[in-house]
Amino acid sequence: MAPALGVFTDVLMIFLVLSTWPTPAFFQIQGDPEVEGAYPSLNVTFNSRTMNLSWDCPENMTEARCLLRHEETGKIIMKVSRMGCSCTFTSMTLHAGATLEVQVTAHQRHLRETLVYANTGVEGTAARNFSCFIYDADFLNCTWARGPVAPVDTQYFLFLQDSRSQGKRETECPRYLKEAGTNLGCHLHGLSRWPFYTYFLVNGSSRHMHIQFFDAILSTKEIERFSPPANTSVHCNESHCLIQWLQPKTQQRLSYLDFQYQLDIQKEVCGVSSEVPKNMEPGSWNPLVEVSGASENKYNFPSLEPRVRHWVRVRAADARVLGWSPWSQPVHFGSDTEDGGLLRVSLLVVLGTLVCTLVLGFLAKRFFKMCGLLSPIPHVKDKLNDQQDLEHQVAWDEFPVGSGKCENEEVLTVQDAGQALGARA
Repeated sequence: MAPALGVFTDVLMIFLVLSTWPTPAFFQIQGDPEVEGAYPSLNVTFNSRTMNLSWDCPENMTEARCLLRHEETGKIIMKVSRMGCSCTFTSMTLHAGATLEVQVTAHQRHLRETLVYANTGVEGTAARNFSCFIYDADFLNCTWARGPVAPVDTQYFLFLQDSRSQGKRETECPRYLKEAGTNLGCHLHGLSRWPFYTYFLVNGSSRHMHIQFFDAILSTKEIERFSPPANTSVHCNESHCLIQWLQPKTQQRLSYLDFQYQLDIQKEVCGVSSEVPKNMEPGSWNPLVEVSGASENKYNFPSLEPRVRHWVRVRAADARVLGWSPWSQPVHFGSDTEDGGLLRVSLLVVLGTLVCTLVLGFLAKRFFKMCGLLSPIPHVKDKLNDQQDLEHQVAWDEFPVGSGKCENEEVLTVQDAGQALGARA
């Protein structure tokens, strides 16, 4: 009896150890304790690529439903037909994990089995900072960063899937953008066949550890960057200038009502700049003009003749997203040789006339001063106020030698004739 008791004890210990062994991290299956053992397991399985949840159908099943608990979308419940033993959920991100459950009624008994879907791998190895954008309507660029814990030999791979096809239409990135040998980006051409919502999956591999995956569902409309509006033109009359342009080509089919535009209309600096200054902010002088797509891609700019030279540039955005495109090339309008040129010529003539007048005035003053024409005029002395014993004679102020004449002259003394005769007698 002792050996038999020892064998029984060993078997019991092994059973206890196995019963407490942790379940795999990828799928954890839990049965309903109330019916556990009454019926065999439902063998629930989940395909993450197709989002399909399936199980073994018990006999006389009368009702079944599927549940999915997700941290972003909450609880999703789907009813299944009496003959069905699977259900397919719409595409959603799974890198944060999910909990799935099957509830079945058979033989008037309720069966329930839960499956936990987890993102296996070492935490911190998945791709980070994932982002994508569409440009020129048909090109896609995606970039991501290496996980902070990922080994040096980690290699990442990007897969795209139509979110509506449940795995039937999957494409791997045809052209990776590498950095130090690691795939950290993707360039894709030809997006016309991709739907409004696209599922992106970045998984990885390494010889040292298991790499977690990262997935995202992006709207092609929200990640598209419009090209600048094309063929901007300006036609002016006496009072207005009509500005017209073409809406940019887009990956999705949009009507003109889906667009919003901004116009930057500015005067040229002194009429000599043919390009927009690089450091000039939009709307620096004149405010930006908002134009709805309902205006049919045109705007009447009030501008009376004669008008100085202007330039205009246009950018576009989705009216519901407002992710602005780059600015179009500036288009110039207004007079550069007639009205603007005449204004500059007039200013130059006035300035030249003023300068010439000042120069001529300065030269004339110098000339007149040299010729003595501006020297003081001599005056007659006042004999009544002068000394009484002075002889009656006309006295003139003495002229400085060489002043008041262009040439030197002899100075003559005038004397009274009667006085002269008395002196002779």
